[in-house]
Amino acid sequence: MKRSVLFVCLGNICRSPLAEGVFRAELERRGLTDQVHVDSCGTGGWHVGEGPDPRSVEVGLDHGVDIGDQRSRQLAASDYTQFQWLVAMDGDNQRVLERRAPSDASARIVRMLDYHPEGDRRDVPDPYYGGPQGFETVYRLLERSVPGLLEAVMTSGEGA
Repeated sequence: MKRSVLFVCLGNICRSPLAEGVFRAELERRGLTDQVHVDSCGTGGWHVGEGPDPRSVEVGLDHGVDIGDQRSRQLAASDYTQFQWLVAMDGDNQRVLERRAPSDASARIVRMLDYHPEGDRRDVPDPYYGGPQGFETVYRLLERSVPGLLEAVMTSGEGA
């Protein structure tokens, strides 16, 4: 069974698409793309079908990560059984994931920055209402956290 990771933020246009892209880039770098299914979604449905925020696309491209083809989707009940890992970008997202979990949920719910090597903050800040520097900060936090998350995913076995 293929491992699976779903990145979750509020609207699926800023943080979670960038996390998906950074994670995919790390999988490619390590030659693991065929071993892990990756996606992203939002807890809310305001942006369903839209592409990522242009600022997220731009910061990704600045670092060689192209997320321009992604499309926003909303969290579904089936995600709790179709994915082994649900990775929340912040505490609010994590609480929503936990509250909405159906009785048959098997996914492990974690927070992205649980895997940051310094562990000095818990939440990936939402950059939506800020300037470009906020998107760069998000990228840097994700870039530092993804290797630890990938290590946890690969060593956890195939079940959630």
